[in-house]
Amino acid sequence: MTSYNIIEVANVHGGDKSHLLSLLEEFSEFKDGFGIKFQPFKYDKIATPDYEWYKTYQELYFSPEEWKEIIAKARETKEVWIDVFDAYTVEIIAQNLAEITGLKFQASVLHNRRLFKALAALDLSRQKVIVNIAGYELEEIAELAERIKKELSPEELILQVGFQGYPTKLEDSGLSKFSVLAKHFPYRLSFTEHLAADDAESLRLPHAAIILGASIIEKHVRHSSLPTKYDHYSSIPVAAYRQYLTATPGAYEDILTADFINDREREYLKKTMQIPLADDSLEAGRPLSLENDVNFKRSPGQGLSIAEIEDLSKDLYILAKGKKPNEPFIREDFKKAKFAAIIACRLKSTRLPRKALLKIGDISSIELCIKHTLQFNGVNNVVLATSTVPEDAELKDYTYDPAVIFHQGDPDDVIDRYLGIINKLGIDVIVRITGDMQYVSNDIFQILARSHFENGADYTVGKEAAVGTNLEIINAAALRKVKHYFPRADYSEYMTYYFQNNPEYFRLNFVELPPELVRPYRLTLDYAEDLEMFRAIEKHFSENNLSYSIQELFKFLDSHPEIAGFNKHCVLKYKTDPELIKKLKEVTTIKKN
Repeated sequence: MTSYNIIEVANVHGGDKSHLLSLLEEFSEFKDGFGIKFQPFKYDKIATPDYEWYKTYQELYFSPEEWKEIIAKARETKEVWIDVFDAYTVEIIAQNLAEITGLKFQASVLHNRRLFKALAALDLSRQKVIVNIAGYELEEIAELAERIKKELSPEELILQVGFQGYPTKLEDSGLSKFSVLAKHFPYRLSFTEHLAADDAESLRLPHAAIILGASIIEKHVRHSSLPTKYDHYSSIPVAAYRQYLTATPGAYEDILTADFINDREREYLKKTMQIPLADDSLEAGRPLSLENDVNFKRSPGQGLSIAEIEDLSKDLYILAKGKKPNEPFIREDFKKAKFAAIIACRLKSTRLPRKALLKIGDISSIELCIKHTLQFNGVNNVVLATSTVPEDAELKDYTYDPAVIFHQGDPDDVIDRYLGIINKLGIDVIVRITGDMQYVSNDIFQILARSHFENGADYTVGKEAAVGTNLEIINAAALRKVKHYFPRADYSEYMTYYFQNNPEYFRLNFVELPPELVRPYRLTLDYAEDLEMFRAIEKHFSENNLSYSIQELFKFLDSHPEIAGFNKHCVLKYKTDPELIKKLKEVTTIKKN
């Protein structure tokens, strides 16, 4: 037999370490070309207390010290593999990484983002990874394989055929998958067999898989004399294992032509799939992060699947109500986020007096900002938010479009001003814009909005964007939290710092923008030189009858460095004034009790 063999211990030890060590001794004769696989997990990490097997999981638990001893003993004769189930599994892997040859992912854990995030923190470049694909279609397998390679960077990725559905039937073996997988994927193939231990076919079936292309065989074993309380159905003692190694395949013509996935296989995946549960108490009003807010456990609870939650996130849904730890998610827990672009603007500027009303092309600078903001897809409302100071009332005549909402609020506390219109309109998420940002981009907005919801963020901003093109996406609930800590936020003209200086209180999301959306240009209106450059830009767009896009803008500035250099010497006070920087740090940081 030329294949590599993994001896699957599973939970035949019943939580008895001496039983397991005795089993290792029985199988110590199998050395070169053999691995052995263990299943370290912790009852409260793998399941909820009301799950039917929870007490069994408690019985099967080994401490980290016990696993260290077990792994070291096994490593004396063969390579060690670990079945990955939960955060405790990751802990055991991390503590014994140098002794571990490979990891195995059951089909039921492949969407557990929390698990993969934890594993991604480890250096797995010397470990192989087996991915069981029972119940998954080819397109799903391709997506899972690429994600696992990208996130974990293992030495090798291997696809595995086979599932355990007691009683497992011969026709459920999945032999028909091998030719299909070999045609579509460049990975080595593995086979795991779960026929009844007393079925003579169980000794021949793996050999048929080898003929069809499997190079790694996983087979369950048990102790030859000690009682086996769990996982005994398909487990064989050492004498039968020796017979298996010399057996020959029988006739499997019908199995070889079976459907890629059969009904029992689908039912197996449905029954064993870890379901998404609230990891902790979750507040309403925020997007849901699959990595940070969701835990994956076996539970009797019924709720949305990971795919359904992902679809809601892509459609910009947020939690409509709070969730308790270990609660599943249902459709009624979510609502479509009401999105607003809020443009803060006043007429009090000193370096460039009344700059919001200065003409750039045919319209005022604030109208140019609004015009480009109206291009944002997915925004329910665009708001021009100014103060109640009489001078600023003039801005009501510069909203550019009748659909734009004119709002007046606190002159100095911009957060309070925002919350006034947020509460009035029932807004859930905002994109923050200031009136000196004439060249905001829908392309950047779409990237940030998508990332904001995918990461369940409170605050999202792009990295390395051109000054004046970056955007901030903020949950209304996060603004209310700021207001709670700062009843009077007079420095919230610099709203950024109320979030970025408090990473312990807010989930911050900094997004890498694609190179085509990043430039070193200054595109904010604060100096006469900025105005001169903007007028040159608008002249170019007008004379060439071009519609605005940030790509077209960058194309123009890239080819006209003399225009891009008009304002190159101008500086941002809040980034260059050490006294202001110190003051902002002091007044925007939440003080711990």
